[in-house]
Amino acid sequence: MHMRTLGQGLQVSAVGLGCMGMSQSYGPNPGDRAEMIGVLRSALDHGVTFFDTAEVYGPYVNEELVGEALEPLRDEVVIATKFGWRIEDGRSIGLDSRPEQIRRVAEESLRRLRTDVLDLFYQHRVDPEVPIEDVAGTVSELIAEGKVRHFGLSEASASTIRRAHAVQPVTALQSEYSLWTRDPEADILPVLGELGIGFVPFSPLGKGFLTGTVDQNTSFADGDIRGTIPRFSEENRAANQALVRQVADLATAKDAAPGQIALAWLLARAPWIAPIPGTRRTTRIAENAASSAVALSADEVADLDRLADRVGVAGDRYNPQQMSFVDR
Repeated sequence: MHMRTLGQGLQVSAVGLGCMGMSQSYGPNPGDRAEMIGVLRSALDHGVTFFDTAEVYGPYVNEELVGEALEPLRDEVVIATKFGWRIEDGRSIGLDSRPEQIRRVAEESLRRLRTDVLDLFYQHRVDPEVPIEDVAGTVSELIAEGKVRHFGLSEASASTIRRAHAVQPVTALQSEYSLWTRDPEADILPVLGELGIGFVPFSPLGKGFLTGTVDQNTSFADGDIRGTIPRFSEENRAANQALVRQVADLATAKDAAPGQIALAWLLARAPWIAPIPGTRRTTRIAENAASSAVALSADEVADLDRLADRVGVAGDRYNPQQMSFVDR
């Protein structure tokens, strides 16, 4: 696994690990806590050094899991976490990026992650009630105090990124980006390139769809977020098979897995992109990590660039409520 440099000189593995699914969003976890700790630690065997979590995952329990797993390996890894939600009675009830809230979350995340510094601290969603300059200024203070190393944003608009960056340089933006979610290309990627900000795509495998393991006959377990997403309705899953079939055909020709093609395409977009696919299985970590060695020709990349327009993508990536939180 080669390394990549995000903004402000932050070096991470080219492919990271999104840890959310070990605690929520994809139905009952097939492994117990000890197994998940083993999976997290095994990631380093495959060159993965970049781990992504958040206060709201669980809530809280994902940070606790990541903290316990990575404590013995702390000097070898980069840990990213996030603030920005108001959590009451074990669930998120809205946004909250007030300066005092950011500071409270930072202290609690440090404790749960068993560390004395947060490598990358993202605002999880932009809070329209709090000026982004106040958010950036608060994180800047935490950086000066040695509690945070780098500042990040998630699903922010181009104008918000510029305003935040003017106060405290932004190291990375995290947003959904994949072969079937191309929203960042028009406005976001040019701004990141201009300002020297890294990009960390989440759901780079389309919440599993681009691996070829989900089709119109798939049944989602209780608690699986895909059951609430329009793109994963039975009708839209059937329609979107055309896209994944073409990815699978290229994978066969390259002696690779479909998910590796999807990740290799992302890695080919820019040298400052580091996707964070999620999984609960070491075998998938190994497969995803190996995508950094899958070489795509310029013609193959160009063909994949046009794929979504050529075959179409059916359904929105979020429901209306979730979409209201993005691109602010």
